[in-house]
Amino acid sequence: MPFRNRKTGRAVIYFILAACIWILPGCRSEKEIKEFTAFFNVPGDEIDENNEIKKKIAEITGAECKEIWLAGQTPEKAVSSLIAGGEYPDFISADAQLYEAGVLVPLDEYWDDYPNIKNFLSEEKWERFRQEDGHIYWIPQFGIANGRTEGVIHNDEAFWIQTRVLKWAGYPKIETLDEYFALLEAYAKENPTMENGLENIAFTVLCDGERYFCLENPPQFLEGYPNDGSVIVEPDTQKVRDYSTTQTAQRYFRKLNEEFQKGYLDPEFFTQTYQEYLNKLSSGQVLGMVDQWWRFAYDINAVLERQELWKEGCNYVPLPITIDKGIKNQWHTIGGDMYNVAEGLAVTVSCEDLAGALSFVNDLLSPEVQTLRLWGIEGVDYEVDAEGIFYLTEEQSARSTDSEYSASHFCSYSYFPRYEGLNPDGINAYSPEVQPGEFFKGLPQDVKDCFDAYGCRNYVEMLGSNEKPGPWFPMYSYSAQLTSSSRAGEVWAAMTEVKQEYLPRVVMAEDFDTAWNEYMEEYTRCEPEVYLEEMQAEVERRVAAGDSASILSK
Repeated sequence: MPFRNRKTGRAVIYFILAACIWILPGCRSEKEIKEFTAFFNVPGDEIDENNEIKKKIAEITGAECKEIWLAGQTPEKAVSSLIAGGEYPDFISADAQLYEAGVLVPLDEYWDDYPNIKNFLSEEKWERFRQEDGHIYWIPQFGIANGRTEGVIHNDEAFWIQTRVLKWAGYPKIETLDEYFALLEAYAKENPTMENGLENIAFTVLCDGERYFCLENPPQFLEGYPNDGSVIVEPDTQKVRDYSTTQTAQRYFRKLNEEFQKGYLDPEFFTQTYQEYLNKLSSGQVLGMVDQWWRFAYDINAVLERQELWKEGCNYVPLPITIDKGIKNQWHTIGGDMYNVAEGLAVTVSCEDLAGALSFVNDLLSPEVQTLRLWGIEGVDYEVDAEGIFYLTEEQSARSTDSEYSASHFCSYSYFPRYEGLNPDGINAYSPEVQPGEFFKGLPQDVKDCFDAYGCRNYVEMLGSNEKPGPWFPMYSYSAQLTSSSRAGEVWAAMTEVKQEYLPRVVMAEDFDTAWNEYMEEYTRCEPEVYLEEMQAEVERRVAAGDSASILSK
């Protein structure tokens, strides 16, 4: 279905109507609100048509946007359908596929008139987004920090476990993969069901589409490396290694195989969809899993709260586990911006009001609108004390987690660019969920009890923090840009296909060693060394660019 109707003659009708509005007394509205559309290739929540803050933002910006979310398709199929149809929304989550299709507007040709967009990144950082034709087509939506970043939520990947399991065991110190699974096994054996009779699942894995990273990439973390995502980079030598072929990888998948054979790994892990996975987590029956916080927490936490499953201890906390004792974990990395250059918000060639669209994004990045998007309305959604610190009353906290109220009132424009770290006032956090004074107060009681038991106040303290290892980090921002137009891109795609096909087989195989050897043989045929050479060259390029930037800044 096209996003716009371009039937012949409509322009004439619009012209006549516009003339009437301006000519006839009393017909002209105080401010015309422009309407845009946006497609984001992730599932999302619809807000009400008359959402209060959306209307307030429209009064300030002169525009509003209808957000369209992924439903019933993979991201790849959804984007391919748009390209095949040749009609696009005004805004879109863009990547190399859409760039190569030639459907994006080069933003750098116009942004001199939109300072909030142009100044969103430094010139050096914008250069990382420049494409082969010399232009910049998208704006990072996440990971751009304004000042310090409050380290309270671990938004990234971890081995998660329900608080009830830790409480049952007396809140033990869990440091290794073997200790983690031994605890899950022991709890599941003694507690086969929840209080409502639902069967407990000791461990599950998400393998649905591109989310299969939950299955394939834990070896890099277990070996004590941060989330470069697609390779390991040795910090001392800047040499690239393949985490998929390490002894740690083999040990990890052998452990999953053992858990599957014992019946503790969810037998549906390979076939379950993302929604089915979220449904299981929302039911409270899954004791542990590997995932990124943002992939599950924002979908399930409110559901767990409504069902009062915190009383059973069904909320999740992260554990700092590695493959062996004595390895320093690097699950949580801090230091500067953590954006992905491979994707971002773009304007498409179907947009009929480019100036209006860019003005809308520019205004969304203004201090006034950023606060509206993420905190709401002062006196309604939050209060301000004498020192300028934002806080929520009990009533405001309760309303903020009410799904009906949120749909009718809050409008974060969550997939449009925003600053993280500090609010533009330089005092408060960018959103209530990471405001130190509000964070602990708003936690479910089972999580508070768990943090107290471990001497922590937040999720990050459960893991510990590590500085970003170097200017190359993270490397997934480069691998995500590789396409079939290069040999390295072809190899990367082949490696991905082999992992998606063979790793579930390895986990479920009756003969692990045979299955692992078959996987390695097929993986080697992809010629991963071609990909690794490309990644090594990119590490060296980033290191050189980072060193130059440091010299210039002195």
